[in-house]
Amino acid sequence: MTIKRIERAVYGVDDMVTCRRFFEDFGLALVGDPGDDRVVLATRTNQVVELRRRADPTLPPALEPGSTLRELVWGVDDQASLDRLVEGLRKDRPVTVDADGVAHTHDETGFGLGLAVAAETRPTVAQPAVNRPGAVRRWNTPLAPPDGPVRPLRICHIAWNIPKEGRQAAVAFYVERLGFRITDDVLPMGTFLRADGDDDQHTLLLCHRPDRAGVNHTAYEVAGFDEVILGGNQMIERGWRESRRLGRHTVGSNVFRFVQAPSGGRVEYAADMDRVDDTYPARVHETSPPHHLWTLHANRDGAE
Repeated sequence: MTIKRIERAVYGVDDMVTCRRFFEDFGLALVGDPGDDRVVLATRTNQVVELRRRADPTLPPALEPGSTLRELVWGVDDQASLDRLVEGLRKDRPVTVDADGVAHTHDETGFGLGLAVAAETRPTVAQPAVNRPGAVRRWNTPLAPPDGPVRPLRICHIAWNIPKEGRQAAVAFYVERLGFRITDDVLPMGTFLRADGDDDQHTLLLCHRPDRAGVNHTAYEVAGFDEVILGGNQMIERGWRESRRLGRHTVGSNVFRFVQAPSGGRVEYAADMDRVDDTYPARVHETSPPHHLWTLHANRDGAE
């Protein structure tokens, strides 16, 4: 019963036009013909961001005001796994299955949770070789300029804000019912978990530091360090607001750049996260590690 990845992120939004423009500027590809009440966009590995009207009565209930993420659908390895997970979840909560075979329920906090068979595509990704003393990988080949806007490869993780009360039950649900593994448990802040079929250091963060329910951010992996920088630049050039300076996280080690999203929460360009396997020990942190190993400092802000 292996959950492999995030399959779909469903938002309920007030301003469909602005939210569509945001995700297109971010680098997602429009799927089909957009309507007034539903817009679908995709990553290069065929994960979906779905925008729907906030007042849509078929959406799961919102746990915070305004535009926000209303349901996260997880992709599993096959139909048999999906059926077993649904059977287990029905023991203590309602689960409905729609005409497309997607199961819909909720987690312990009340966030909309879906399950579907993963429909992954694998694009060809160019990776320029990196040179350093003792390990020269690029001979007689200058780096080429970007041939277009940054396009995220995949949604690599989600961070939910959850209330402190009930956080143990919230974590236990994902571990015991859905097969997630704790990688880093930061007691004052939250718990990082990895889906069993994923090798990123975390696929899910349940963050109780804000002590409220809502979306914190969704993270999108791009091809490398350069694309984290270029992606943030392209968003700023198109009028969107960066919400955190370029940096590299401590837990997970990924390079990051965050942008505030009109659909709720933030979105992150990410690259070079730690990859782990089942031998990685669940680390318990009594105090919170520093948020980042480094962030970009400059004394020429605004200079040309």
